Amino acid sequence: MSQRFLDPAVLASISGLDLVAKTVVQGFIAGLHRSPDFGFSQEFAEYRAYTPGDDLRHVDWNVFARTERCYLKRYHGETNTQLMILLDASASMAYGSHAVGKLDYARYLAASLCYLANEQRDLAGLVVFDEQVKNYLAPSARHGQLFRLLHAIENAEAGTRTDFTLPFHHLQQFLRRHGLVVVISDFYEDPGRIIPVLEPLKFRGNDIILFHILDPQEIAPAFRQPVLLVDMESRDSLEVSPDYARGEYREKIDAHIEALGAKAKGAGMDYFLMNTGRPLDEGLREYLSVRQGRM
Repeated sequence: MSQRFLDPAVLASISGLDLVAKTVVQGFIAGLHRSPDFGFSQEFAEYRAYTPGDDLRHVDWNVFARTERCYLKRYHGETNTQLMILLDASASMAYGSHAVGKLDYARYLAASLCYLANEQRDLAGLVVFDEQVKNYLAPSARHGQLFRLLHAIENAEAGTRTDFTLPFHHLQQFLRRHGLVVVISDFYEDPGRIIPVLEPLKFRGNDIILFHILDPQEIAPAFRQPVLLVDMESRDSLEVSPDYARGEYREKIDAHIEALGAKAKGAGMDYFLMNTGRPLDEGLREYLSVRQGRM
């Protein structure tokens, strides 16, 4: 599938989050030329020769390039993992300067991860939060779980301010087994307050992945005259000049991004900045490269 089908603006034109997730995942898999196997937890077992009718996604193309013979990677199937997605639906996530706002982009990412988990028969769950837990679906692989997850993601609406404390304490109480915890947020909070809230989940054996969702105009604002900016959560306003946007603001946002990434990595967590103008499969590639590196 062409890369253009994974462009956020194209995804926004697709009717239904289930079709978006399917489009993203199938397009992403079609682009995996070097590593057609995918997933969260499957553990490599052995090779076997290809026979007609086998799934071409599991052919080891590196081996084929060297030997011109088709071999499939076989996996142990008993290592299903648990994926828990925490989706930030605070007021600031409603911002968007182009066809796809931050919350929509976050929905696409969350739905695609759920779809991948379902393909692998992994357990998947969801917390939608702002300063409260707005929706919670316990991790499960039972029939209908993907539908329930996609329904909850599609109905997530931007609420009030962000507060990581209560949602993460809630998760600690109900998370019975360790696995993957994926946090999708714009992380407008002091990194020194975010990471300590997450660390108990890490200490309990979970892998933590932070997807930092930002709009291109938040990363590098471009305007030619002064503008009045209004905080979507506090409603505070500030008049900003183009010089400030190009200079001091860029220094501040770059420092915030660098600090969040450094503190996350220092705590043994993975961090990825997701520009909402980027094709979504780039984030999925980064995500799966982390998973494969640990398998």
